[in-house]
Amino acid sequence: MTKIFLPDMEATQQLGITLGETLNAGSVILLEGDLGAGKTTLVQGIGKGLGIIESIVSPTFTLINEYTEGRFPLYHLDLYRLESPEVTGLNLESYWEGIEVTPGIVAIEWAERMPYLPDSYLKICLNYTEDVHRLAEITVVKCQGI
Repeated sequence: MTKIFLPDMEATQQLGITLGETLNAGSVILLEGDLGAGKTTLVQGIGKGLGIIESIVSPTFTLINEYTEGRFPLYHLDLYRLESPEVTGLNLESYWEGIEVTPGIVAIEWAERMPYLPDSYLKICLNYTEDVHRLAEITVVKCQGI
């Protein structure tokens, strides 16, 4: 696990820009952490890193926002308003498996509500520190044989 101290929103967005510039199509980012800790800000940075000009907003009510004009697509999902059984019916694997969509980066906020996970992913937990800054804990998960 890698820990990155994020002193402000700009640092959070810059981490996202770096991810957007370096990750490949098919990458899945599972975002967890405190309410208001910067999950959407991080995804906005990923969009910038991909060259997406469109304004990236939280899909809390729409569940999924698709941005297709960048280097490759960004699929931004927010599971905040759902319970695990409701998530099952969304067939989220179609996004990371590229079924009926162009492969891109899949960023899922409130990923702890997922009853199933992809074979490999980047897990980023964003939480507040004692001094009201943010800390990103990044874990790369890759199953054997992949």
